[in-house]
Amino acid sequence: MVATISSPDLAASPAEHPALRAILSKPYPAVMGVLNVTPDSFSDGGQFIAPERALAQARRMIAEGADIIDVGAESTRPYGGTQPVSAEMELRRLQPVLADIVSLGVPVSIDSMKSDVVAWALDKGAMIANDVWGLQHDSGMAELLAARNAPVIVMHNRDRADPAIDIMKEIAAFFARSLDIAAKAGIRHENIVLDPGIGFGKTHEQSMIALARLTELSSFGLPLLVGASRKLFIASVSPSEPQQRLAGSIAAHVIAAKGGARIIRTHDVSDTVQSLRVAAAIWEKR
Repeated sequence: MVATISSPDLAASPAEHPALRAILSKPYPAVMGVLNVTPDSFSDGGQFIAPERALAQARRMIAEGADIIDVGAESTRPYGGTQPVSAEMELRRLQPVLADIVSLGVPVSIDSMKSDVVAWALDKGAMIANDVWGLQHDSGMAELLAARNAPVIVMHNRDRADPAIDIMKEIAAFFARSLDIAAKAGIRHENIVLDPGIGFGKTHEQSMIALARLTELSSFGLPLLVGASRKLFIASVSPSEPQQRLAGSIAAHVIAAKGGARIIRTHDVSDTVQSLRVAAAIWEKR
């Protein structure tokens, strides 16, 4: 018997886009491999900025079981110190490698908050937009994605953390605004994935609360993505550097899967795939 992990309300909202439908059809969460073609990402900045190394890493993650390759050319550094770059710089980093990654045959998502960059990437064969500001940063993003019928990952974000707020109410209100923008632009509801934005605009405690209470977001009736990979909240529990946070990342991601996440975004594909499959197989025996 194939093991499954429950996904609240997902059956009621089949994805319209064939790439998203295929990704969400797996009996356990799909795995999105992180590929940063940047010099300053918090975990692996500079490792894959050379096109040949980026392509090799994409091949490696696909061989390890990645269902999506998420390519980003601007570091969003969830814990501060972000150095914004222009659309021109993002494109300069993407142009030597994106088409080759697309040619590997696994769906590619473009991690950018700029509609110009996303439009270019979609033209080159990327299938999914991953917007860390949930359609609320670039006024042209929603219209672009509606016109292209492209799936979008809507991530919760804040300019800064506020320990006084109810983070689950804040995430829900943010998503409600994003979904209103999407609906007015004509984005299909079924083409939207929600991401609570672990580490972004949150204290460490709030990131853990979002993971612990992930099931509350199932009320939107949309698939959930969680990316807790190597995030700093892990070090707040067990002091460690980014490269030492594999075990904490897996713990967070297995809990997220149990809470209904259908896509897990990670730097460590092989270990994450194994952990999700084993967890699903064990839960199936209940």
